[in-house]
Amino acid sequence: MKTQPIVTPAEWEQARQEMLVKEKAHTRARDALAAERRRMPWTAVEKRYQFEGPDGSASLLDLFAGRRQLVVYRAFFEPGVHGWPDHGCVGCSMVADQVAHVAHLHRRDTSLVFASRAPQPDIERVKARMGWEIPWVTITDDFDADFGVGEYHGTNAFIRDDDGNVFRTYFVDNRGDEAMGSTWSYLDITALGRQEAWEDSPDGWPQTEPYQWWRWHDDPDDGDTR
Repeated sequence: MKTQPIVTPAEWEQARQEMLVKEKAHTRARDALAAERRRMPWTAVEKRYQFEGPDGSASLLDLFAGRRQLVVYRAFFEPGVHGWPDHGCVGCSMVADQVAHVAHLHRRDTSLVFASRAPQPDIERVKARMGWEIPWVTITDDFDADFGVGEYHGTNAFIRDDDGNVFRTYFVDNRGDEAMGSTWSYLDITALGRQEAWEDSPDGWPQTEPYQWWRWHDDPDDGDTR
């Protein structure tokens, strides 16, 4: 491999400053794109989807766990997928390895759930061995086919209203899933975003000052015990 030029510390810092200009522009463009997502139209979810979870049958609304928003990642762990029954799909497993503690999403009124077609005993067994604590349910109907994840992974975002109506607000797949895993990346694809005062959001969107909602994930004064 041919290396890049070797330069003095001053020359290296100049090159870094030039790159920083482009990186800041990239950050602003990413923020602008997230602002456009928050203005995307919603589509109502009319069908009554059912899943199996650790505590039995659960509807799509149940997966919200009382929160306003829900993000569902379709992970491929089931018969016929490479790695079964000891592992899920390599790529989906890498995504699971990168997921931040879900307590931080909960503080923004957002739940995260993984969904596969494997039975719950298999999901719980592999979660325990791999050290994953993400809520993980079993798909039992056409949810995957209906939301673009029947044959390939993908991340769907939903929101609910006070009457229990559920709406699909966004969807990413393919390389879009590469960026998923951090608290910020999940919030940036939701309808409400990070909910911080600096964001360009529609009027009336819930917002607080940055840092105000940040906590240690084991903070007993979290305020969200769901």
